[in-house]
Amino acid sequence: MSNGSSITQFLLLAFTDMRQLQLLHFCLFLGIYLAALLGNGLIITAIVCDHHLHSPMYFFLLNLSLLDLGSISTTLPKAMANSLWDTRAISYSGCAAQVFLLVFFMSAELYLLTVMSYDRYIAICK
Repeated sequence: MSNGSSITQFLLLAFTDMRQLQLLHFCLFLGIYLAALLGNGLIITAIVCDHHLHSPMYFFLLNLSLLDLGSISTTLPKAMANSLWDTRAISYSGCAAQVFLLVFFMSAELYLLTVMSYDRYIAICK
């Protein structure tokens, strides 16, 4: 007889069981998310629109802003939705996608910061 059970979803640990605090968490997460979107959006817009900012350092900053947008957009919307709708479940594929994307964006951000620091080291030495 084979085992017929499979994992279809995970249950997340909630911050609190009180509805008022869940709404407070949603508002805080929304503020953080909007601040990150606004800040990174302004950086991207400034670099793209101004032709004087098309140097390698600003190219790195543009990519760093894009990676930051990707990493914060991976997990925060699901956390906000869980706080707003009082749910705790995430599908197995959704969890795998979040983990994969978060690891991808964070490792790409670390590699980019390494390249940026090496670029500044070369600029200072020469």
